Amino acid sequence: MSLSSILSADAIASAIKDCQAPDSFCPKKFFQVCGMTKKSPQDVKKIFGILDNDGSGYIEEEELKFFLQRFSPSARVLTDTETKAFMHAADDDSDGRIGVDEFQAMVQS
Repeated sequence: MSLSSILSADAIASAIKDCQAPDSFCPKKFFQVCGMTKKSPQDVKKIFGILDNDGSGYIEEEELKFFLQRFSPSARVLTDTETKAFMHAADDDSDGRIGVDEFQAMVQS
Protein backbone atom coordinates (compact mmCIF):
# COMPACT_ATOMS: atom_id res chain seq x y z
CA MET A 1 0.00 0.00 0.00
CA SER A 2 1.21 3.49 -0.79
CA LEU A 3 0.40 6.83 0.77
CA SER A 4 -1.13 8.00 -2.53
CA SER A 5 -3.73 5.25 -2.19
CA ILE A 6 -4.96 7.01 0.97
CA LEU A 7 -4.11 10.67 0.31
CA SER A 8 -4.46 12.57 -2.95
CA ALA A 9 -1.25 12.98 -4.94
CA ASP A 10 -2.01 16.69 -5.40
CA ALA A 11 -2.43 17.21 -1.65
CA ILE A 12 0.83 15.37 -0.96
CA ALA A 13 2.63 17.50 -3.56
CA SER A 14 1.23 20.70 -2.00
CA ALA A 15 2.29 19.63 1.48
CA ILE A 16 5.83 18.77 0.30
CA LYS A 17 6.11 22.06 -1.62
CA ASP A 18 5.00 23.98 1.46
CA CYS A 19 8.03 22.83 3.47
CA GLN A 20 10.84 22.71 0.90
CA ALA A 21 13.08 25.16 2.75
CA PRO A 22 15.18 23.72 5.59
CA ASP A 23 13.61 24.28 9.03
CA SER A 24 10.20 25.13 7.51
CA PHE A 25 8.51 21.81 8.35
CA CYS A 26 5.58 21.99 10.77
CA PRO A 27 3.96 18.57 11.38
CA LYS A 28 0.47 19.89 12.14
CA LYS A 29 0.42 22.12 9.05
CA PHE A 30 1.76 19.24 6.93
CA PHE A 31 -1.00 16.93 8.22
CA GLN A 32 -3.62 19.54 7.31
CA VAL A 33 -2.28 20.38 3.85
CA CYS A 34 -1.87 16.73 2.80
CA GLY A 35 -5.39 15.94 4.04
CA MET A 36 -4.40 13.57 6.81
CA THR A 37 -6.44 15.43 9.46
CA LYS A 38 -9.65 14.62 7.54
CA LYS A 39 -8.96 10.89 7.35
CA SER A 40 -10.59 8.24 9.51
CA PRO A 41 -8.70 6.77 12.48
CA GLN A 42 -8.31 3.56 10.44
CA ASP A 43 -6.70 5.48 7.55
CA VAL A 44 -4.36 7.30 9.95
CA LYS A 45 -3.30 3.90 11.33
CA LYS A 46 -2.62 2.70 7.76
CA ILE A 47 -0.53 5.81 7.13
CA PHE A 48 1.39 5.15 10.35
CA GLY A 49 2.08 1.60 9.17
CA ILE A 50 3.59 2.93 5.94
CA LEU A 51 5.71 5.50 7.82
CA ASP A 52 6.96 2.83 10.26
CA ASN A 53 9.62 1.76 7.80
CA ASP A 54 11.10 -1.07 9.88
CA GLY A 55 7.73 -2.45 11.05
CA SER A 56 8.63 -2.10 14.74
CA GLY A 57 5.29 -0.55 15.68
CA TYR A 58 7.02 2.76 16.36
CA ILE A 59 8.50 5.63 14.39
CA GLU A 60 11.98 6.24 15.76
CA GLU A 61 14.06 9.37 15.27
CA GLU A 62 16.06 7.81 12.42
CA GLU A 63 12.83 7.04 10.51
CA LEU A 64 11.49 10.51 11.29
CA LYS A 65 14.39 12.14 9.42
CA PHE A 66 13.07 10.59 6.22
CA PHE A 67 9.41 11.39 6.96
CA LEU A 68 8.93 13.63 3.90
CA GLN A 69 10.63 11.11 1.61
CA ARG A 70 8.01 8.50 2.53
CA PHE A 71 5.49 10.85 0.89
CA SER A 72 7.69 11.78 -2.08
CA PRO A 73 11.07 10.15 -2.80
CA SER A 74 12.45 13.44 -4.14
CA ALA A 75 11.57 15.35 -0.94
CA ARG A 76 14.28 16.58 1.38
CA VAL A 77 15.41 14.98 4.65
CA LEU A 78 14.22 16.76 7.81
CA THR A 79 16.88 18.77 9.61
CA ASP A 80 18.03 17.64 13.06
CA THR A 81 16.11 20.58 14.57
CA GLU A 82 12.90 19.60 12.75
CA THR A 83 13.32 15.93 13.64
CA LYS A 84 13.81 16.67 17.33
CA ALA A 85 10.90 19.15 17.42
CA PHE A 86 8.61 16.61 15.69
CA MET A 87 9.66 13.87 18.12
CA HIS A 88 9.18 16.16 21.12
CA ALA A 89 5.71 17.22 19.92
CA ALA A 90 4.47 13.67 19.29
CA ASP A 91 6.29 11.54 21.89
CA ASP A 92 3.87 11.92 24.82
CA ASP A 93 5.47 9.27 27.02
CA SER A 94 9.05 10.44 26.32
CA ASP A 95 10.30 6.98 25.33
CA GLY A 96 12.15 8.33 22.28
CA ARG A 97 9.75 6.92 19.72
CA ILE A 98 6.26 7.63 18.39
CA GLY A 99 3.63 4.93 18.78
CA VAL A 100 0.49 4.66 16.67
CA ASP A 101 -1.70 6.21 19.40
CA GLU A 102 0.69 9.15 19.82
CA PHE A 103 0.79 9.64 16.04
CA GLN A 104 -2.98 9.49 15.78
CA ALA A 105 -3.41 11.98 18.64
CA MET A 106 -1.03 14.43 16.98
CA VAL A 107 -2.65 14.13 13.54
CA GLN A 108 -6.15 14.60 14.86
CA SER A 109 -5.47 17.30 17.45
